[in-house]
Amino acid sequence: MPQIDLASPAEQQKRRSGLSRLWHATGFSLAGLRAGWQEAAFRSEAVAAVVLVPLAFWLGRTWVEVALLAGSVVLLMIVELLNTAIETAVDRVGPEWHALSKRAKDMGSAAVLLTVLLAGAIWAAALHQRFLA
Repeated sequence: MPQIDLASPAEQQKRRSGLSRLWHATGFSLAGLRAGWQEAAFRSEAVAAVVLVPLAFWLGRTWVEVALLAGSVVLLMIVELLNTAIETAVDRVGPEWHALSKRAKDMGSAAVLLTVLLAGAIWAAALHQRFLA
């Protein structure tokens, strides 16, 4: 009779090693990207990245500039995913309003805002240097 593993997915992943662990971790990461794609903000940022990352290679004069330009766009997508994860975890706890839930969501939103401002400043500086300096 086959043995049934009743361990949680997290416990099963901890037991894996080598390529099996890497394979399953990649699957979890892709599932996270698919979940992120369900969010309008992440989709907008992904579409912008399709345009901005290649543009970074044209606009940047050095590899450092290219890395800053492209990296700021990717960083924004990362922070958006983390913000969505925070919101999802808070919503999982319960639908009722709580000051700490609001605080967690507001802080995640603030992280996205700061990242947008950072990316905007990097791109504005690069555009200024390229066309106005």
